[in-house]
Amino acid sequence: MKVQGFLHSFSLVSAFSSLRLETKAKAKVRREEFGSGDMATVVATTEEDPVLAVVRFSSELAWADAGPEVAEPQVTRLCFEAQDCLVRERYLDLVSLMLTSADLILPKVSDKDFECIVTVICNLVTKAGTPDEALEMAKLISSKLAQHPDDKPQLRLKMLFSLYNMLENPYCRFVVYMKALEVAVAGKLTDSIVPSFKKIDAFLSEWNIGKVDQRALFHVISNILKDSKSMGKESFTFLSKYLATFSGTGEDAVAMNEVKEDAVRAIVEFIKSQDQFRCDLLEMPAVTQLEKDEKHASIYELLKIFLTKRLDAYLEFNSANSAVLQTYGLVHDDCISKMRLITLLDLAFHSPSAHISYSDIRDSLQINDDEVEYWIVKAITLKLLDCKMDQMSQTVIVSRHTDRIFGLPQWNSLRSKLSVWRGNIASAISTIQANKISEEQPSAAQGLVRS
Repeated sequence: MKVQGFLHSFSLVSAFSSLRLETKAKAKVRREEFGSGDMATVVATTEEDPVLAVVRFSSELAWADAGPEVAEPQVTRLCFEAQDCLVRERYLDLVSLMLTSADLILPKVSDKDFECIVTVICNLVTKAGTPDEALEMAKLISSKLAQHPDDKPQLRLKMLFSLYNMLENPYCRFVVYMKALEVAVAGKLTDSIVPSFKKIDAFLSEWNIGKVDQRALFHVISNILKDSKSMGKESFTFLSKYLATFSGTGEDAVAMNEVKEDAVRAIVEFIKSQDQFRCDLLEMPAVTQLEKDEKHASIYELLKIFLTKRLDAYLEFNSANSAVLQTYGLVHDDCISKMRLITLLDLAFHSPSAHISYSDIRDSLQINDDEVEYWIVKAITLKLLDCKMDQMSQTVIVSRHTDRIFGLPQWNSLRSKLSVWRGNIASAISTIQANKISEEQPSAAQGLVRS
């Protein structure tokens, strides 16, 4: 064999002799909504197996610089090993062998050849004899694709999606998805994968992964979203889910110390946000540990104020801890604005008659009389309140309000409201039945008279 004979063209289609690409996936290959474009499926049109064609092409190109005397025996050996793996159905070993050669040539080949090589290798996962074998194959392939994310990152991401779609085992899919996130971040292609985050709940239901894997997933997604100005709320949501996976007992107790900075970040993001007024951070062990932390106890105290107290408590805190806001990058005027809305919510929560006077709002929010309706309208606009303003009586009649936290008091309140609602329904049914009976009795009496 002459080295020059296969170096005249780097086209894998030529090296295959007569392999062609089809963009229609086979029935056993399922598409996912977050997939990246059409998936290439290699279809053999000659007697040579696509796998052996890839092994031959990859090994020839990998050993090209060694000269024909050295290259030819190595290529022959690799092809023989590949054929032996095929005959013995040792597909995991075959994937490992193919990836070793492919790793040396992938940076050198065209995008078309890259896709052909990886597609043939990925197709081997469909031949795995057991779920464990499929998992090991998926790990090998996805790890190899993630090794050099700066080289053809978009193509690597596309091939990871293709691999994902070929897999039947849910956990295998999760492993590949995590590698896709890794490539998307390193290759600066996060915009390609962010749309899939909307379906994470469905994916979690399918993957059925444990707490540790969920923790890793939520953390990566939150970090991807945190740099996007338009995705701040979603970033906070996934960060909260991440922190909620720490129970504070067993192995989690050791790991808790490592998440303090993430807990601080969550608190700061919540306080900074001008459109988030409810969260569950206060009772999470990962967050409550800050209460006794020498460095971060003050930011936890500030969170408690935002979730349980009113504007006057914040102003008192700020007077005694003026450096805290600067330390955590918080703006005093923004905090006051948010605390005024929070104070309005607290007034609604503690008003048994659902009526709040303008004077109470003025005093609690520490504003002028002519600013009261402005803050009410702002709360309505942010969907924090459903209410009516009675300017004649200078009162606000609240029909619904947002709770900052949903703990035992909120559950008790909900139970009371449901009990009243249940009583009202029962009363309405009784009234309807009584009216029905009273209407039927005269009709019956008239029937007797006629007869």
